[in-house]
Amino acid sequence: MPGVNNEMKRIVLTILLLLCWTAVSQAKMVSIAGEMVNMRSGPGDNYEVLWELGQGYPLEVIGQQGNWLQVTDYENDSGWVRQNRVAEKPYMVVKTKIANIRSGPGENYRLIRQAQQGVVFHTLGVKKNWVKVRHEEEDVTGWVQRDLLWGW
Repeated sequence: MPGVNNEMKRIVLTILLLLCWTAVSQAKMVSIAGEMVNMRSGPGDNYEVLWELGQGYPLEVIGQQGNWLQVTDYENDSGWVRQNRVAEKPYMVVKTKIANIRSGPGENYRLIRQAQQGVVFHTLGVKKNWVKVRHEEEDVTGWVQRDLLWGW
C-alpha cells in the first residue's frame, strides 16, 4: 500500500510544521521595569555591561539561566538582564527612522507629532494594523502604524 506511506509522511510533516509555528508564535516578550537597567554580556553581575536600557524598553526572551534572561532587541542586539528587572507589560519601540503619531488609527487622521527611531511607547491597544500608544514622559497618546514598531 504505497499511498499509506505518503499519507503518513504528510501527517508527520503537518504536525512538525504546526509545532514549529506554535513555538515561534509564542515567543516571550518582556519590558524593562526600572530606570537604566544593565544588559550584560553574560548571566551575572561580573559580566561586561553592554547597554543601559530605560523604562519600558521591549525585549524578546531567547533563553534563561537561573535568574537571568537572555534577550534580544529590535536591532538584534542580545545580552542578559536580571529576571526581576523586567515585567510583562506591553511596550513598543520605533524601529524606523521616523514614525508619525496620529489622532486615530489611519493615515487620514490628524498628525499629532513624530517620533524618532528608538523612542519607546506603552502599548494601549491594537486596531487592525495600527497601535494605540502612549509616551509616558511627554504625555502623548496616539496611533502608529504597526509595521513601524517592534514589541508587543
